Amino acid sequence: MISVTDGYWLVRPKGQVMEDRANVIKIICETLSSGDTAGASEIARRHYPFLAPPTTIRKFTEKQALRVFVRDGFIDRYSGNRLLFPPVLRLLSVMLPTAFPFHRNWKMTETHPAYWGLFPTLDHIVPVARGGPDDEDNLVSTSMLRNSAKANWTLEELGWSIHPPGDMNQWDGMLAWCMEFAKKDEAIIKDKYIGRWYRAALSSSGWPMSL
Repeated sequence: MISVTDGYWLVRPKGQVMEDRANVIKIICETLSSGDTAGASEIARRHYPFLAPPTTIRKFTEKQALRVFVRDGFIDRYSGNRLLFPPVLRLLSVMLPTAFPFHRNWKMTETHPAYWGLFPTLDHIVPVARGGPDDEDNLVSTSMLRNSAKANWTLEELGWSIHPPGDMNQWDGMLAWCMEFAKKDEAIIKDKYIGRWYRAALSSSGWPMSL
């Protein structure tokens, strides 16, 4: 008979506490070795269940995303590294297509690695699939790389922590530079992607920049 002290601890009849999930697997394997397939399955279901997360696809407008990026000072809150205003890299890909290639489907063999390390995205600190709220207080800026790695894991499961936000007076993600550069060339602003971010920035406030 196995009893549970919390979602992942198992107690054997002798009172031995199994404190990590590897030991849960060990017990399952030992149960299988004894020929008790049904028992092993029950242990897995009760003490280390597979819980398929619901599909949660949330799309943010450029203005919504920019508000969080500015709040965080274009800092990756999971690593502390600097991030860039999204159209900066796209502008470089337009102006320097060979040196800064970009594939519209993010094909790795045809996209500059800066897109994974410096391109900002939004992530729920506590995944919505794990019960986290879908609001701005649960959102942070992070890179595409870190976002992909975090997926639906919690910070505790990954051993990550939240870094403090940056200071827009010290680092603005090249936002001001991008806006100044883009407005000098109407063709750049006509690019649909760059144009959307340009207009979002024009209608936003809270960051030190004069246009």
